[in-house]
Amino acid sequence: MDKHDALRAVLEQYSAVPGSLITVLQKAQDIYGYLPQDVLREIAERMDIPVARVCGVATFYTQFRFTPVGKYFIQLCKGTACHVNGADTIARTIAEELGISDGETTEDGLFSLKCVACLGCCSLSPVMMINGETYGSLTPAKVRDIFETLRKEAENDA
Repeated sequence: MDKHDALRAVLEQYSAVPGSLITVLQKAQDIYGYLPQDVLREIAERMDIPVARVCGVATFYTQFRFTPVGKYFIQLCKGTACHVNGADTIARTIAEELGISDGETTEDGLFSLKCVACLGCCSLSPVMMINGETYGSLTPAKVRDIFETLRKEAENDA
């Protein structure tokens, strides 16, 4: 099933269900990896909702992305516990290792970084998630090791 067919199946299931816009946006992002403008327009049309409302909901929630992300989507926690325990040092390490900062993707398309307010893993601070996997008690050395492992994994997948 291609992406467009998958989106059509989601819209068939939810288009008439009141209050399902966020669910549809989440599922569309799962399909495409982000929310392209044409997908937002199709969701609006099929759900009979103004495009402005669909875009308003999508831009309100930080979980939604509007540009493609790398193979490895890094979410770096900047919450209080992480901040106090060295999140800025981890952010500098990421910038040094990958050459990106918040909201950017590496030129090779391998890594994207998003700084977030809280990941809810305060006891592991500083913490980051990569594609939903949690990495805690971070140090610059540990971050470099994680990226080295992921680079090797990507090479093996190629």
